[in-house]
Amino acid sequence: RVSGIQHRQTASYPAHSVLFIFRILLLAGVNQPDSPSSPFPPSPPPPSQSSSPPAMSIFEYNGSAVVAMVGKNCFAIASDRRLGVQLQTVATDFQRVFKIHDKLYIGLSGLGTDAQTLYQRLVFRHKLYQLREERDMKPETFASLVSALLYEKRFGPYFCQPVIAGLRENNEPFICTMDCIGAKELAKDFVVSGTAAESLYGACESMYKPDMEPEELFETISQALRSSVDRDCLSGWGGYVLIVTPTEVRESVIKGRMD
Repeated sequence: RVSGIQHRQTASYPAHSVLFIFRILLLAGVNQPDSPSSPFPPSPPPPSQSSSPPAMSIFEYNGSAVVAMVGKNCFAIASDRRLGVQLQTVATDFQRVFKIHDKLYIGLSGLGTDAQTLYQRLVFRHKLYQLREERDMKPETFASLVSALLYEKRFGPYFCQPVIAGLRENNEPFICTMDCIGAKELAKDFVVSGTAAESLYGACESMYKPDMEPEELFETISQALRSSVDRDCLSGWGGYVLIVTPTEVRESVIKGRMD
C-alpha cells in the first residue's frame, strides 16, 4: 500500500511473444500455400492470361469441299483441289472425286490419307461384286456397302465423310452423304461435306433449281463451289467438276483464287 491506495500488478508480455501469438492465429485462419505448417491443402494457381487456341478437328487437317447436285436425268459432283496441312498448302491438284463405274461416283472429304485408303477398299469390294453378280452395283446398294464398311470401323473410324452420286437404271439421279460411321442422309436436291460445308449449304440453297439441264447444272454447281471455297481458308485452289448423263461424262477443271 502506498498512500492508502492499493496498486495491482498486471501481467506484461514481451513484444516478440505478442507477434508470435498473432502469427499462430493468422496461420490458423488464413490459407498460406507457401507455409509448410499450413493445415490446408494448397490452392490452385491462378489461370494464365495466355489462352491456348481451340483444338483442331482431324476432319479439318487437310481441308476439303465436296458437293453433289441433281438435275434432269443427270447429276453433278464437284470438289476443290487443295491439299494442305492446316494452313500450309502442300498440293494443288489433289483428287477427292473417284469413279466406281460409268454412272457412279464418290467424293471423299476429310483426311486425305484415309480418303485414298477407303477408296481402294471400295474398289476392291465393287470388283468382287462384279465378279459374283456379273453386273455393276446400283447406287443404293453401293451406299449401303459404304455405310456398312464405315460402321465396321466405328471404334477406329476412317476420318472421311463420303458423298455418293449415281444414276439408277431408269436414269433417275441418286445422291446421299454420310458421316464417318456410316449414318446415311438422303437428299433430292444436293448434298455437301467438308470444311466449306456451311458456305456450300448457303450457296446451293440460293442457286439450286429443280430439273436443270446439264449445261445449267454445270454453271450452278461451279459457281456454288467457287463462291463457297472463297469463304473457307482450308479449301480452294480451283475445282474439279463432273457432269454425268445417261450417255456421257463431262470432266472439267475450273480455276479459282490461288491464295
